[in-house]
Amino acid sequence: MNEYHGCEIPEDLFYDLDYVWVRHEADGTLTIGVTDPAQALSGRLQNARIKKVGTHVDAGRHVATLESGKWVGGVPVPFAGMIVARNEALLENPHLINIDPYGDAWIARVKPDDSQHALDNVKTGPEAIAALEAWIKRYDVQCMRCPD
Repeated sequence: MNEYHGCEIPEDLFYDLDYVWVRHEADGTLTIGVTDPAQALSGRLQNARIKKVGTHVDAGRHVATLESGKWVGGVPVPFAGMIVARNEALLENPHLINIDPYGDAWIARVKPDDSQHALDNVKTGPEAIAALEAWIKRYDVQCMRCPD
């Protein structure tokens, strides 16, 4: 696990180099979530709306909308696909993202329309880590996890 300014950046995930992470699952689906620096920048999340299972989303469209006291924003999907699962726990407690953004606070699982090219617009490894560290520095983010 890489860490920069207190922000965790897991090396095994894919990133849109802004604020979304993507994890490849064994069943071919891709799990979407929000990065640690993004949750820190947004503040304590108070509301989450996630599209329903069975909804098709186009690349760049929002799979969810998150809201804090100072920010409202969509969570874009970097590929087109069908939502096959959503994290129901976030609907009840969106603050989970501030506690565990890479674990229990995943947002949705999506079956990509084109699994061969679904990860073409995301980066992983040293390139992604360097870009995210630059993002953290640019926005002067210092990550810390909120208590339960």
